[in-house]
Amino acid sequence: MQKHLPALLRPTVLALSLLFGAAHAAEPLLIHNARGLTLDEKGRVQRFDSIAIDGNGRVVATGKLAALEAKAVDARRVDAKGQVLMPGLIDAHGHVLDLGFSRLSLSLRETADLNAALAAIKAHAAKWPDSAWLLGGGWNQANWKLGRFPTAAELDSAESQRPVWLERVDGHAGWANSRALQIAGITRDTPDPQGGKIERDERGEPTGVLVDGAMGLVGRHIPEPSKAQARAALEVAQKELLSLGLTSVQDAGISNEADQLMREFAAEGKLKVRIDGMARGSDNALIERLRREGPLAPSGDGMYSLRMVKLFADGALGSRGAALLAPYSDAPQTQGLLFNKNDELLARMRAAAKAGFQVNVHAIGDAANRQVLVGFETLQREMGAKSTALRHRIEHAQVIALADIPRLAKAQVIASVQPVHATSDMNMAEDRVGAQRIQGAYAWQRLLKAGARLACGSDFPVEEPTPWAGLYAAVTRQDAEGKPPGGWYGQQALNSLQALDCFTRAAAYATRREGEIGTLTPGARADFIIVDHDPLGASPAALLKTKVLQTWVGGKLVFEAPR
Repeated sequence: MQKHLPALLRPTVLALSLLFGAAHAAEPLLIHNARGLTLDEKGRVQRFDSIAIDGNGRVVATGKLAALEAKAVDARRVDAKGQVLMPGLIDAHGHVLDLGFSRLSLSLRETADLNAALAAIKAHAAKWPDSAWLLGGGWNQANWKLGRFPTAAELDSAESQRPVWLERVDGHAGWANSRALQIAGITRDTPDPQGGKIERDERGEPTGVLVDGAMGLVGRHIPEPSKAQARAALEVAQKELLSLGLTSVQDAGISNEADQLMREFAAEGKLKVRIDGMARGSDNALIERLRREGPLAPSGDGMYSLRMVKLFADGALGSRGAALLAPYSDAPQTQGLLFNKNDELLARMRAAAKAGFQVNVHAIGDAANRQVLVGFETLQREMGAKSTALRHRIEHAQVIALADIPRLAKAQVIASVQPVHATSDMNMAEDRVGAQRIQGAYAWQRLLKAGARLACGSDFPVEEPTPWAGLYAAVTRQDAEGKPPGGWYGQQALNSLQALDCFTRAAAYATRREGEIGTLTPGARADFIIVDHDPLGASPAALLKTKVLQTWVGGKLVFEAPR
């Protein structure tokens, strides 16, 4: 997902405070009377009733209270009151600032049909009469059962005087009214930009929906939010993430401005959720700076790092922007869009890897996944162990040709998947790709059995950020009502241990932080949550309703549920 982010004032002296992280000091703790669980370094379940934490916010040991008392003589005791204590969950693919901005703007996610959406837009316009632009997103024409994209004319019925721009739920298409099209200068004579598409009617006139690379035609005209708005968005986002039990997020699209904001928050001690950033490959200013500076490793209190680069191979399945090897089953006139030629994408991948960055490439369709795999295989041949040590990733890895699945393991490429995408997409995915290609789609067990590694996330705010919905989708492949029976292609579901691993230990491995986060083993950072359900023992229905009682990051309490 992409977002038009604010231009921020450049912070001045940040390096020392960021490096040493003095603002995040903890105190020695001995937490007891817990139903504790963690996975160890080999993925085995370890149970305990107490955990000792040192003054640097790291785990000393776990076990029985009597055995730990001698190791924590001066520690403050905390009674967990018999609740479940487990590692904080990690989202391997989210968009932190986008989440914050989405909470501060119009959301159409819950609208049942087009009429309900137009009513919501009209109400939002009335609520904000002084806004120069009306912004929001979350719409999904598949949920509205339209059988087509909405139009500018329909949007004009809700607001015609001011420009309106609403991103699709997946962030790979935008819906503009006529005023926004006019400001952007989009007419029947405007060519489709590289990697993008202007939806048109039978007369060739723009209909109001712009896909992928065409979104920038409108996006470049949208006023940038202020620095204060960006800070507010980050505050709102991290508060919500911590309340859901997420102690770490891998942010899939850090811009130059967002990087400055994250560093500023980290230096001020205001960053409470760990963020491992993926530099947005399309942000030329950021990429040029990082080529000079190199990767930023998680130093000091480890709250922020920037040592990954995010690139795009194609768009999304819902908007038919995902690049397929053969035409769409429900739209045989198109195969989607590859954003780059093979040599162009490889050149960008190579430049990032040679600069020491982990390369993470968005790929949805089987053509895009193959293009990316070829690129990683080339890097493996050219750079050998230096490339594989970076642990490159395919973000989403959604539709993969069956013959290509073993190639991920051979190239040591991580599949960064979002379990909730399977349950969100099951209403249209097979229509898009047909009965044969669906066998390689959202195929988590096939990937694991072929020897590939998985890391799990949500892609929030495309999906809701709660990791409990992700765990539920991973083990059931069903919607919240338990449909379909047995799960959608249920044989590809993860078991509860695999799912927990995917949102903890494996997600930490995917950002090269295993042993530091994702487990509660000695020496690891004390990032943990206290919840009311054991994810390894709860029924799927109970798992979905898990309540987070407390969230601790680096041995400090950062969230407590109201009593």
